[in-house]
Amino acid sequence: MTAIKALKEISGAKTSDVELGCTEMWFQPGAVKGGNYTIDIGTAGSITLLLQALILPCLFAPSKMSITVRGGTCGKWQASVDSLQVLLLPHLERFVKRISLKIVQRGYYPKGQGEVLLEISPKIKRKDFASFNEFLLAVQEKVKPISILEQGDIEQVKGILNLSSELEEKYISERIVNATKNLISEKINSEIPVQVRVEARNTASIGGELLLWTVHSKNGTVNKENEVHLSGDALLEQEKPSTNVAREAVEELAKEIHSEAAVDKYLADQLAQFMILLPGSSVKSSCISPHSETNWYVLEEFFPYGFSADKKGNIISVERE
Repeated sequence: MTAIKALKEISGAKTSDVELGCTEMWFQPGAVKGGNYTIDIGTAGSITLLLQALILPCLFAPSKMSITVRGGTCGKWQASVDSLQVLLLPHLERFVKRISLKIVQRGYYPKGQGEVLLEISPKIKRKDFASFNEFLLAVQEKVKPISILEQGDIEQVKGILNLSSELEEKYISERIVNATKNLISEKINSEIPVQVRVEARNTASIGGELLLWTVHSKNGTVNKENEVHLSGDALLEQEKPSTNVAREAVEELAKEIHSEAAVDKYLADQLAQFMILLPGSSVKSSCISPHSETNWYVLEEFFPYGFSADKKGNIISVERE
């Protein structure tokens, strides 16, 4: 609901009444307006899920966009703000002059009260083109396709463990970090360097998350245009032992690595709306999920071309018809 209202605010769209409990609605888009916006979800609702609805149109705004969002910074059934910052945004830099996400405050379930600042300085502006087709051709002429097909060599595993200060006082972070390093050595590779940063803050509700991601290279070089990162994460929850937090995140990461994917299943899903702007884009995922297929179905309603999937190799491509 908040995402729909936020889209309405930044674009001057027209909609039917949108309130909790609505089962259907209509939405007539307007032109995105640059400027400063503040959006408060009011709960621990996912900041990331809201931003995933806003980022695409904001990439092509007429001027700089500064969006402050308050809500939950991580939680069940969602990507965290750290995941958005580390895994998705680097792939979107190709579209803009600059895009950045600052995590101002952490917010956990149930009270939330986390805060982030997303800033986007557009390079290609939708207002400069008479039609959508002209705009789309300009994007495809100026922006290189997304191409992430080879996993390459793992250079290191990075991570961030964010948690409430109350938990840090119990030395929980030390136990999680040590368990993480031991499990990576056991389940992935004993020679891979591991660096996990700990961030403890005072928060309205007690919580936290461990996010791990790999850094890959080919022939010793990291491809900055099409970075390869695979990830695994786990929430800190009441009564969940520290070793279980580490094990959950490491096992998810190990599964992605052993699949020989170059993009994890969640990032493959999140990239879809940006890939369809750039025919010729291809990624190799760890699997092709029903969620991704639903995304493709919706996106193909708006474009004269669409997705193809090699389900044997889990390669997802955007091809012109």
